[in-house]
Amino acid sequence: MTRTLIRGRVGRVGLGLAAAALAGGLAACGGGGGGGSATTAPPARSAEPGVTQVNADLTDFHIALSQKTFKAGAYTFLVKNDGHHDHALEIEGPGGEHRSQTLAPGASAKLNVTLKSGSYEVYCPVDGHKDLGMKTEITVGGATAPVNETPSTSNGY
Repeated sequence: MTRTLIRGRVGRVGLGLAAAALAGGLAACGGGGGGGSATTAPPARSAEPGVTQVNADLTDFHIALSQKTFKAGAYTFLVKNDGHHDHALEIEGPGGEHRSQTLAPGASAKLNVTLKSGSYEVYCPVDGHKDLGMKTEITVGGATAPVNETPSTSNGY
């Protein structure tokens, strides 16, 4: 009987340790994501003072920008090709024409641009992709873009 009691205790201790290790592993991986509700991060700011960071995700045949409103100022577009074809990003408007390198699927690049007030066309200049719908427009307002601001926790009163 003593032998059975010891085995039972050792088995329960081993099972408890295994469960604790599994729980710790899940917590380190971020828990149980995939619940259907995604959180949106605040607009990213570049490590460089005075430069706003914008994510530009390129897919077959769509451009998604992480920001919808722009003010005149310096920007770094983090261009990522999430598609199955080569893509690039071109921004054309009052501030001139700026083009990223052509990116293979999965590749990324940075495109530094100073945007002036006005309308810009943003598109993929590779092999007719623009005509396939890989384009968008942005309008840049007159005031300089805010940089490295800490969001206010007050309610505005």
